[in-house]
Amino acid sequence: MEIKNILIVDDHFVIRKGIELIFEERFKNYTTYNAENYEQMLKILNTLSIDLVLLDININGAEDISIMSQIKKIQPEAKILIFSSHDEKNFAIRYIKKGANGFLNKFCDEDKFVEAINIMFEKGFYSTNQIKFELLKKSKKSFENTLDQLSNREHEIAKLLLKGYGNLEISNKLSIKMSTVSTYKNRIFFKLGINNIVSLSDIFKENT
Repeated sequence: MEIKNILIVDDHFVIRKGIELIFEERFKNYTTYNAENYEQMLKILNTLSIDLVLLDININGAEDISIMSQIKKIQPEAKILIFSSHDEKNFAIRYIKKGANGFLNKFCDEDKFVEAINIMFEKGFYSTNQIKFELLKKSKKSFENTLDQLSNREHEIAKLLLKGYGNLEISNKLSIKMSTVSTYKNRIFFKLGINNIVSLSDIFKENT
């Protein structure tokens, strides 16, 4: 069976050693490496092929979300499980959006930790029910803040614009003035924060 390489990144010696002990006792075919800061982590990533990075997001009291892109740039296939004492409700979504594959609170028990690691390798992503709820809420909020901002008439005109209709054609089809069509078009673009049909198409693809 293929050996998985695990990189533990945490500035607390006891936590790093505690995780290593859990891997030694509860897992097979895993090799662990550890780093006490991001500089050490990046050196290891540039030297070894890592399958999973267990990442503390607050090293020496400093949070650096840009570290996510640095990890992915060096090893795009490496999975990242944020392992933090921060509240997942407030931090998990932020890091998942930046490329993390999961978020686990440090106050979890050993069985939950083992479960999270197994799920990470089985499914490629780990999330608690709380994270799933927050993702669903964010998704719903995003939807409501885009297309649901449009009135029925604006939505109708937006669809015609996407079909390639010009202002004159929409004017004739809906029996309204061209200037009214232009007003609606400007209003649609303003509400959605866009300035062209390509962007309008992207929003409809994402939200319908």
